Amino acid sequence: MGFAISDELLGTIVPIVVYWIYSGIYMCLGSFESYRLHSVSDEDEKNLVSKPTVVKGVLLQQAVQAVVAILLFAVAGGDDGASVLQSTSFIVLVRQFVTAMVVLDTWQYFLHRYMHENKFLYRHVHSLHHRLVVPYAFGALYNHPVEGLLGDTIGGALSFLLSGMSPRTSIFFFSFATMKTVDDHCGLMLPGNPFHIFFRNNSAYHDIHHQLHGTKYNFSQPFFIMWDRILGTHMPYSLEKRAEGGFEARPRKELKDD
Repeated sequence: MGFAISDELLGTIVPIVVYWIYSGIYMCLGSFESYRLHSVSDEDEKNLVSKPTVVKGVLLQQAVQAVVAILLFAVAGGDDGASVLQSTSFIVLVRQFVTAMVVLDTWQYFLHRYMHENKFLYRHVHSLHHRLVVPYAFGALYNHPVEGLLGDTIGGALSFLLSGMSPRTSIFFFSFATMKTVDDHCGLMLPGNPFHIFFRNNSAYHDIHHQLHGTKYNFSQPFFIMWDRILGTHMPYSLEKRAEGGFEARPRKELKDD
């Protein structure tokens, strides 16, 4: 008698495993200085939080997300994932993916921007994430638990519910979204990176936001940059070669202090 794991449980566990495997790969690639947006010394000296603290914070957020996801699947009801995938056309799956991407981007943009504009929320909640002045892969989900609940957990729940995807489809979507979020924070510009080919919102774009004078720009995450463009918070950048190797993302427009 075999042991079967439900799609709901897989939808909770797989993105967490993907997060640590994918970020681990990027951390290994970070040893190649020629692809880095910041030097190793900058990563050690400029960040305001230790890596062990970041790991603990991410694990806490993932634990909260897992509990909420299990409750969400229980409330939404469990479909037979295999039969759903067999009966759902490719076009419907694409529509569900795109809908979920737009919903998640919209939720993340407005919440993210509000957390910057509300001084109380920024000081007590969102500033925790910006202790990583120099982002790196496994720090992608280093957030205050309140922000993790409001942004990632509720945003993910809305994407799942409004797109109409099944629990099995959500395994692929949330794994994909996790990989994209890790990539945005990896601090690397790798040649041939498919995320950088298909998305303008990439590690350099988000690096501008993490820079000390760039926090009023590039709020969009994790997929598109449409809301930044529509609402005037888009900051284009140029990639410059650093003398010691690697790249530097520089804003193309003058940054406003206030």
